[in-house]
This record gives sequence, C-alpha cells and structure tokens, in this order.
Amino acid sequence: MTPLPLFLQARLGRSFLSVSPRPDAGRVRCSRFLALIALFPFVCAPVLRAQESVATLDPAATKIDFTLGATLHTVHGTFKLKSGEIRFDPSTGKASGSVTVDATTAETGNSGRDSKMHKEILESAKFPEIVFTPTQVKGSIAPQGTSNVELSGAIRLHGQDHDIRLIISVEPAVNGELHASTKFAVPYIKWGLKNPSNFFLRVSDTVDVEVHATARLAPAH
Repeated sequence: MTPLPLFLQARLGRSFLSVSPRPDAGRVRCSRFLALIALFPFVCAPVLRAQESVATLDPAATKIDFTLGATLHTVHGTFKLKSGEIRFDPSTGKASGSVTVDATTAETGNSGRDSKMHKEILESAKFPEIVFTPTQVKGSIAPQGTSNVELSGAIRLHGQDHDIRLIISVEPAVNGELHASTKFAVPYIKWGLKNPSNFFLRVSDTVDVEVHATARLAPAH
C-alpha cells in the first residue's frame, strides 16, 4: 500500500492527537478526517500515473513506406520492422529502448533498381539494420482520442548516428494497444549515402518516410 504523503500524515496526526474542550470536537475531527481521505486520491494520482511505461511494437502490424521523388517518376518502396520497444518515464521525459528496421527488406517493386539500391546505396549486406534509439519524450497520451507526442533520439543509418525529432500521432485502441503514425524526411545524401542520380535521372536528395505502427502499452518492470 502506498504510504500517505508526509503533510497528510502530519494533518491526520494533529487531528487525532489534539484535544479540544468543545463538545462537538469529535464531529469536527471526523469531518476533517473524511475530507482528507477524499482528497487523498487526487494528491497521489499524479504519482501513480507517472510510472515508467513500455510500448512494444508489433512487426506484423507495422508498415514502413518510403517515397523518393525523381525526374521521370516517383519511387515508392517499403521496409519491414524487425523489432521495437520504447521505454519512457512521463515524470522525467526520459526515454530509452530501440526500434530496429531490417534494411535488407527494402524493396521498390523493380528487381534491377532494388539490387542497385542494396549494393550501392544502402549497402545492406554491410549495414543490415537501421536503428532508432529514443532519448526524450514530450507530451502525454490521452485515454481517448488522438494525441501528438514528440520523440527525440538518433537514427543509426549506414553506420552513422544522426539526431532526429519525430512528431508521433497516437490513438488508444482496444486491449491496451496503441495505433501510432509519423512522417519524416531523411536527407540521405547529407547523411553520407551515395547519390543515385545520373545523366538521365535526377532524384531528390531526401527520402520521405511514413510509419504506421501498432504497439502494446504496459507498465515497465
């Protein structure tokens, strides 16, 4: 059982230990006691709600799409999530864990283009994983409706870490699940990956990524 806060202990102690010559002193002390008991859940609620939580992503229910603009046509592709677990403490905003994307699963529907992407751009045989490591969370998840949460951290891509800030839209679902989605741009050329442009084809220097995920939220152990 959670102990009473010190100021409540002090108030209760004074209420019961003090002696009043008035005949209605007992009723007064009883009224004070009931008032303090009624107040107790509201005083302690923020502490109980501020416990550390963990969101575990479901790879089978997570979709990662990317879009690359080009002069001739826009390239659409997908990645598969390998694993994901984000721990966060609402009272401090501190976050930890990791979200791992399998770089070897990237595909655009064109075998020749995909082969070049894996060999020359992603070098997925050498760097098979893309990992996001969260460090800080801002905002809170409402029990109903859609909430926007800011999640900061670093993405390890092609062997290098890059700071990133994500705005995540979160909506509670049934059975303790959450539906989360986010969009962000990856300046892959600035981050050190090879530019796939050539004399005939010019592509954008950023890739737009869109994620739709399902996660289960539970208290951290």
